[in-house]
Amino acid sequence: MKPRKAYADGPFGQIHYAVCGTGMPLVLLHQSPTDMVQFARVMPLLAAAGIRAIAIDLPGFGSSDVPDHPPTIAEYAPVVPAVLDALGIARAHILGHHTGAIIATEAALQFPGRTDRVILHGPLPMSDEERAMWRQILSREKEWNLRWDGSHLIEQWGFRHGAQGAWTDIEAFHANFIHGLLAGRTVWYAHDAVMTYRHEEAMARLTAPCLILANTGDAIYGFSQRAREQFPQFAWAEIEGGTIDAIDELPRAWTDAVVAFLRR
Repeated sequence: MKPRKAYADGPFGQIHYAVCGTGMPLVLLHQSPTDMVQFARVMPLLAAAGIRAIAIDLPGFGSSDVPDHPPTIAEYAPVVPAVLDALGIARAHILGHHTGAIIATEAALQFPGRTDRVILHGPLPMSDEERAMWRQILSREKEWNLRWDGSHLIEQWGFRHGAQGAWTDIEAFHANFIHGLLAGRTVWYAHDAVMTYRHEEAMARLTAPCLILANTGDAIYGFSQRAREQFPQFAWAEIEGGTIDAIDELPRAWTDAVVAFLRR
């Protein structure tokens, strides 16, 4: 089964999305900076399990239109119902990874009537001090620029490589790196929005059944553990190993964890 791609009208112009399979709809929201490519290996597996996988390029990433200003997380969230409307779907499960997990949370809060279950792979319950530190680290995304000697590509590769130890899949790393470059000078929009959003407060308001999904090799695995402690009412699933590219690296284990929660 191969995904079929299309466009929907959204708050910032056209939203690029792909659909694979039939059955219960599941919206997939990617991390930053990459695009729906990070779900390429799992979409056929989800489809084989009876899930209609719907991957979205967030505004400014992949083939979706670029916002005319740096959006807030609240402004990113309406892309979910916009795509569901284009597909004629009333309600869907929503899954987000890293940045996508933040947007998935806000979408579930803004549109509870459109949301069934929520899966957060890599939530970010942070203190104000941690949020300020990470915002400073990620601020180098604002320095993105082109150079004729191509040295900007080496710098970006090094920045991503330094974000995580023990990488396991260079094909996945390369694919996400290349697709992340497509965001260009506005690549910082999504991370900046994340670092001004209090995810711990938003998670506390969730009423939809929720799964915190974690992988032990994730650079932000500690925040998933903290979320598990703060929100014991949420389901928990943990995958051994992987990195921030765990969805690409461990597609079968990841799909099994997602499907198990949705079938409960």
